[in-house]
Amino acid sequence: VMTGIVDRFEGQFVVIEIDGITHDVKKEQIAGVVSAGDVLIFRDGKWYKDAKATKERTQHIKNLMDSVWED
Repeated sequence: VMTGIVDRFEGQFVVIEIDGITHDVKKEQIAGVVSAGDVLIFRDGKWYKDAKATKERTQHIKNLMDSVWED
């Protein structure tokens, strides 16, 4: 299963990072609404948001930030 992370939006493209390399994907290949930082899964010719993986990634980043800014 191919996964990626939404990096940013450029015109009619969603820039997705896959294995450290960014790829321009046409917006019509994205199912539903996505935001920068969302984890996506490629299935049946479309990219779908993986809500569970996105939540886990967000929490992991929050934990890292909290540990950096601890007193």
